[in-house]
Amino acid sequence: MKKALGTLVICGALAVLSAPLLAQDYGNDHRDHGHDQYHGMHDRGQHEGWYKRGGRMPSDYRGREYVVSDWRHERLRPPPRGYHWVRSDNGDFLLVAISTGIIADLLLHH
Repeated sequence: MKKALGTLVICGALAVLSAPLLAQDYGNDHRDHGHDQYHGMHDRGQHEGWYKRGGRMPSDYRGREYVVSDWRHERLRPPPRGYHWVRSDNGDFLLVAISTGIIADLLLHH
């Protein structure tokens, strides 16, 4: 009898303590998160429609941290004058006009 009662108490405690671990966030808070819900250049660009040839890369992604400085090491063709290669968060390479941010070419899953 004591063994069954002890097992029941332990099972009940585990059920109560594990409930927060099983809780899921379904995003029902209806707040405007802006672009925070998209976790990278690719996700945001797909959602906004600019992640394509001819699209304009937002200034957020034109910083030096995205520019591929050693395109030879990545086995990329030399960028034409006025362009540089940019690495996306998912590993794609985008050939982007330095002055305008227009995407001239994409190498997906390179």
